[in-house]
Amino acid sequence: MIGAQSAGAPPWRLPSPVAGLVARLPQVVPSAALAAALNVAIARMRDREALAALRGRVVRVVVRDAGLTLTLRCTGSRVHPGSTTAAADVTISACAADFLLLAARKEDADTLFFARRLAIEGDTDTGLVVKNLLDAADLSRLTQLVDRASTLLRGLRA
Repeated sequence: MIGAQSAGAPPWRLPSPVAGLVARLPQVVPSAALAAALNVAIARMRDREALAALRGRVVRVVVRDAGLTLTLRCTGSRVHPGSTTAAADVTISACAADFLLLAARKEDADTLFFARRLAIEGDTDTGLVVKNLLDAADLSRLTQLVDRASTLLRGLRA
């Protein structure tokens, strides 16, 4: 399990060889995987008004230490992988460890933001809608996957 840190550097970074390999992959594949995971979490939500507020918006997620740029397009009811050339309404960036901490709810976005480990650029309102939507989503299954992924990444790092 990843231990939460409230300030300073992330608990770990992806090894350079892994990051170099991941950065060379087509970005649509991880974008599609993230969209699918988000759609599963969104399907369980009771209040979908927040998702409607994202209709037509493009959200970009940059995983700094992995060289990944994931692009998501919101239709109001679902999330789809977007074109990497599309202009983003909001860009959220952090390292892989911090995104895993967020997904596992072991750290909150505000703490990471004020520690300068999470950056949000572009339309602030869209960024807040995304944050609130993720806060309201049931990520219990994702937490288990995150714990497995962090174990795997620690093994790769060693």
